[in-house]
Amino acid sequence: MIASSSPVIDSVSVQLFQSAKMTELDSDGHDHPGPRTEITLALLRIRDTDGVEGVVVGKPAYLRADQVEQHLRPVLTGADPLRREHIGEELFRRSRSRAAELPDHTLSYVDQALWDLAGKRFATPVWKLLGGAKERVLAYGSVMCGDDIPGGLATPEDYARFAVELVERGYRGIKLHTWMPPIEGAPSVERDIAACAAVREAVGPGIDLMLDGYHWYSRTQALQIGRALDELKFAWFEEPMDEYSTQSYRWLSEQVATPVVGPETVAGRHRSRADWVLGTCDILRAGAMNTGGITPALKAAHLADAFGMACEIHGHGAANLALVGASPNAPWYERGLLHPQVDYDWVPPHQLANVDPLAKDGHVEMPSLPGLGEQFDFEYIDAHTTARY
Repeated sequence: MIASSSPVIDSVSVQLFQSAKMTELDSDGHDHPGPRTEITLALLRIRDTDGVEGVVVGKPAYLRADQVEQHLRPVLTGADPLRREHIGEELFRRSRSRAAELPDHTLSYVDQALWDLAGKRFATPVWKLLGGAKERVLAYGSVMCGDDIPGGLATPEDYARFAVELVERGYRGIKLHTWMPPIEGAPSVERDIAACAAVREAVGPGIDLMLDGYHWYSRTQALQIGRALDELKFAWFEEPMDEYSTQSYRWLSEQVATPVVGPETVAGRHRSRADWVLGTCDILRAGAMNTGGITPALKAAHLADAFGMACEIHGHGAANLALVGASPNAPWYERGLLHPQVDYDWVPPHQLANVDPLAKDGHVEMPSLPGLGEQFDFEYIDAHTTARY
C-alpha cells in the first residue's frame, strides 16, 4: 500500500478586526487602568491541505501585509507544517538582515500558529506535545507598574493593600512592578524599597514575593535594592539594569543572596541565553514572545534544566501557559498584569473564555482543548473584520 502524501501548508492569511481592551499605555509603554477602548488586532491563520488550521491573535504591527507577502507565504506555502524547526530557521535566517521586517514577535506568531495546528491535527493540547510535565500550574499575581491614581498603586500602602487582596484570591506569589517614568518622581530606589517592605509586612513570610523594578538602574542602585530584598526574603530580583551588560548582572548576582532573573529583552532567542546560564543570572528567563516562539523558549527552558536552574516563563497567555505546563523547572505561571481597578478576568469580545482561570488554591488548570486551547469567537471576528490579506 502506498502511503498518502503528508499535508502541506496551502494558505497563510491575516484578518484585521476590531476588538476592545480595558487598559491604556503610557508614553513608555506600560499598562495602566483605562476606559474601554476600541483596538485593532490581527488573526493569523495557517491552514494545511487537509483543512487543519492553526491560529493566533496578535498585534497588527507584527503581522503586516508586506511580511505576509514577502516572507511568510514564500517560506510557509508548500511546507510540511510539522517541520517547525526547518520553517523557524528559514525565517530566522531571513531576519538576519531584515530585523525590522521580521522581528522576534513575528517569528513567534508563526511558531505559535504552527504549534496550534499540530495540536489540532493530533487532537492534543500543545502543553502535552511539548512534554506535559504538569496538569496544574501555580500562578503568581503580576502587578502593574506604579501610578498616581487614587486608590490605585500610588503609594507603598496601596501595594500592601492590593497584595493582601491577591492573597485572599488565592495567589501564593506576587510580583511587584514599581514606579517607572513617566510617573512623577520615578525611578526612586527608596520608594521601591518602601513598597517591597510594605508588601512583605502585609502578607507575612509565607508568600513568595518578586520585584521587577526600573530597567535602567545603575549597578550601585541595583545593589542597594538587592540588599534590601535580601533582608525582606524576596524570591527573585528582575531586570533592574540594562540587560545588554551581562557583566553587570554577573556582578550583581555575586553581591546579593536574592536570585537574579534574566534576560527579558535580549535578542538572540535561546542562543543568547546560553551566556546567561554561565554565571550571569540565577534563574533563566524566556517566553513565547520575547524569545521568538514556543520552540526556542522551550529550548531555553531545557538549557536551564541542564544547568540545574529554574526557568521563569515571561508573560501570560496560552503559549506561555503551555510552556509552563511542559517544563518541570518552570515553577510559576505569570498571571497579569493586575491592578485594583482592572478586572483581569474580563473577557474581550473576540474571545469566548479566558485560557487561564485561577482556582481558589492559586493554581491554573492546563487547557484540555486541542491546540493552544484558546477559544475565539470567529463569528464576532468575521463580523468586525476591517481588512484581509
